[in-house]
Amino acid sequence: MNFEIKPTKIQGLIHIQPKVFGDERGYFLETYNKNTLKQLGFEEEFVQDNESKSKKGVLRGLHFQTKHTQGKLVRCTYGKVLDVAVDLRKNSPTYGHWESAVLDSNEKNMFYVPTGFAHGFLVLTEEAVFNYKCTDYYAPEYDGGIKWDDPQLNIDWKLKEYGIDSVTVSEKDLNLPYLEDLNIQFERD
Repeated sequence: MNFEIKPTKIQGLIHIQPKVFGDERGYFLETYNKNTLKQLGFEEEFVQDNESKSKKGVLRGLHFQTKHTQGKLVRCTYGKVLDVAVDLRKNSPTYGHWESAVLDSNEKNMFYVPTGFAHGFLVLTEEAVFNYKCTDYYAPEYDGGIKWDDPQLNIDWKLKEYGIDSVTVSEKDLNLPYLEDLNIQFERD
């Protein structure tokens, strides 16, 4: 297998470590193989790839779509980010819980965030390039989100650990509601 799968304490969230083949010329790795991941119980099909570049301290999220919900296979191809997923599945025993992963371009690790989660990330290095494979298309009319600093969630964004005094957040993300103010109903399509 070219992937090591590590489940988290929240059902559905998965840490993925691809096998890296390196020598004096450089390295090679598979970042996605539908057949291999299917053998490991991973059934999702991806339809859209996205990439963003951001500076240190930029925080994007926490986002979700209520219709055309998106599972995301995410990785950092340059730099390092703290990736965060919050369980918004109403019937889940971990509703409102979060999990994070430091995604590092040197480690080449990935994180799978299934549908029913809010997702966001914070750039920890001077710059970072972040890639996501999505299981459905972007549908802005179904955009939703939660404030990144929601006290109910109490997410540890590791700001002090990475020497970040303040975060840069979009106007849209600054105006997101808290989890307690949401009434979310996810629809698959």
